Amino acid sequence: MKIVISGFYGLGNTGDEAILESIVDNLKDELDHPDLTVFSLSPKKTAETYGVKSVYRGWRHDFKGKVKALREADLLISGGGGLLQDTYPTKFLFGPLPYYLLIVFLAKLCGTKVMFFSQGIGPVNSAWGKILMKVFANMANFITVRDQHSKDLLHKLGVNRPESVVTADIVFAFQKKEDTACIDSLPLKGDEKLVAVSVRPWFQHTDHYKQIGIALDQLIEEEDITPVFVPMEGHHDVKASNFVLEHMQHGDRCYVLGPDFSPNQYLNFISNCDLTIGLRLHSLIFSALVAVPHIGISYDKKVESLLKRSGMWTYSFPLETLDAAQLVDNSKKVLANHAELKAMIETNAQGMRRDALENIDMMKERFLK
Repeated sequence: MKIVISGFYGLGNTGDEAILESIVDNLKDELDHPDLTVFSLSPKKTAETYGVKSVYRGWRHDFKGKVKALREADLLISGGGGLLQDTYPTKFLFGPLPYYLLIVFLAKLCGTKVMFFSQGIGPVNSAWGKILMKVFANMANFITVRDQHSKDLLHKLGVNRPESVVTADIVFAFQKKEDTACIDSLPLKGDEKLVAVSVRPWFQHTDHYKQIGIALDQLIEEEDITPVFVPMEGHHDVKASNFVLEHMQHGDRCYVLGPDFSPNQYLNFISNCDLTIGLRLHSLIFSALVAVPHIGISYDKKVESLLKRSGMWTYSFPLETLDAAQLVDNSKKVLANHAELKAMIETNAQGMRRDALENIDMMKERFLK
């Protein structure tokens, strides 16, 4: 079976690379020698890392390569991740929403079937974005989404023609391989109470840096934690981590991991932590995947949806209401009830893993010749 995979790949985002690794690993496990081509901004690196073919994803280069790949393919997998949204500026043909939908349109012109795969939909607020969704998303043959909010939004936007099914983020089917590179890179003694911290820039919001910094200082003093910042998107998250450190009195008790570790290496590191405090969705998914209690700071419905499914929304916050004192209090509660919460998360994650694997099972049922 020949499959083209389209997503936010080759740009160094840990969450999206974890999505790609999960898709590729599970397709190789479930299909007989699949012929996989990934549209990537770094095609050479993507091909070498995942053992696939790869074509440059942008419109300005190798358009013929993209057309050729789609013409020869049995299926275009669009996803996973939050591709179909207009949080970032969306113009006539520019922005993530037009790009991914035009790839779908191109696939249909080439006679190729399309599956939206384990996607998180929205937000879609612009008039142009809503038109694009109604016209082009309805061209898909089948849709799986990672949460109920995404399915509801699709229907609200008028995307009713293809069948849509709620599954889970495909990263819950990630195949973890033992790798100690992250923890080996830090000067640890081995008896630390490690807390993974994942922060990110988010438009005009900056107060979360201060609130997290104040909370970490207090937790260092009262719980003797060792915070380790996990930059899930390269230098962007390193910069955000440093903004938090600027607000801290005990920044010398913290570490920042390098920005170039693989998703599997970051996942292995988080598995050694007692707690994760995270904005990045996939830092929280990684934590749930390895049953590490986590406190999420939700900047988007997709984060809230994940935290409700993992069972940790009670301890978490919308970004706008984040408060240092409450974060300290919730962190102490989580650490005090660590074993009980770990068991709950493990049970919930097993269910989400089963749901994630349904993405592969349903793809096979509908498209395997």
